[in-house]
Amino acid sequence: MLPEDPVMLLSVINLKLRDFYPSFEALCEDLDVDADEITKKLAALDYHYDAAQNRFL
Repeated sequence: MLPEDPVMLLSVINLKLRDFYPSFEALCEDLDVDADEITKKLAALDYHYDAAQNRFL
């Protein structure tokens, strides 16, 4: 289960991307979470996924 708080969500997502997943799509598929929902929450903090770096910046 992922945190609801956007700042905590950012931290958890980037940690999982760094340590366990080759892409955001793989993370979402494996955890069965909605990529659009996560993207919107993190965009509210002005963070966007960078596929080249495999993290939200």
